[in-house]
Amino acid sequence: MTQPFRTPERSRRRTSYTVGVVALGGLLAACGTSVSGHPIAARDPAPVATVDKGLSALLPDPSQFPSRYTAIVLSPETAAQAANDLEGYLPGAQVDPSTCAPVAPTSGPAVEVGTDDHGQATLTVVLTRSGKPLSALREQLQRCGTVRVGHTGVTSVVTTQLDPPPPVIADDSLALRRTVGAENNAPGLTRTMQTLVGQVGDVRVAVTYMTSGTTSDTAALDTLFTAAVRKVRKG
Repeated sequence: MTQPFRTPERSRRRTSYTVGVVALGGLLAACGTSVSGHPIAARDPAPVATVDKGLSALLPDPSQFPSRYTAIVLSPETAAQAANDLEGYLPGAQVDPSTCAPVAPTSGPAVEVGTDDHGQATLTVVLTRSGKPLSALREQLQRCGTVRVGHTGVTSVVTTQLDPPPPVIADDSLALRRTVGAENNAPGLTRTMQTLVGQVGDVRVAVTYMTSGTTSDTAALDTLFTAAVRKVRKG
């Protein structure tokens, strides 16, 4: 896969920024009702998925990202970290309620991140394989809405809501919006995300727009999601 040309220094800066934005230290969680109480250990904390090199071949070409997003494919180790963070927590995190912890995929992930340097936003494509239908994730999102996630002494509050599913040729699809912030509402720590998810066979395609501000780029998200699902369908 051909990557856009970068000088080594610029590449290091972009990679560092991208991983820094994507890796939220376990502040994100996939879950819809208000929950009181304190974080407790998830029942199945952070099982490690099997690396699936075949998924990388199904990622969109970097040229398919909108022009202002410079895309890179993450290494397997960094991809796993980024996917865990986007899904909701780092290995060993405490999730309350524990039934709202993300379910580990059977293999993957393969992750590609496009960074908008000027808008300080990212578009991230995550491909995994799952033996569960997308309806299982939908059911989890419907019963989990406000979730507390604790890691290394820090507790964050995650709120998630479902949107109408995107029109795409896939076995199933859903859309969600998520806000993540520190429990004390410290300024500058809030992240907002829009995510579109599609299932094609056992491959799950998730594309997320994330920013620390109030901007939105729905057109870019829709375009990249459609391209990512089409690439997976073609195989």
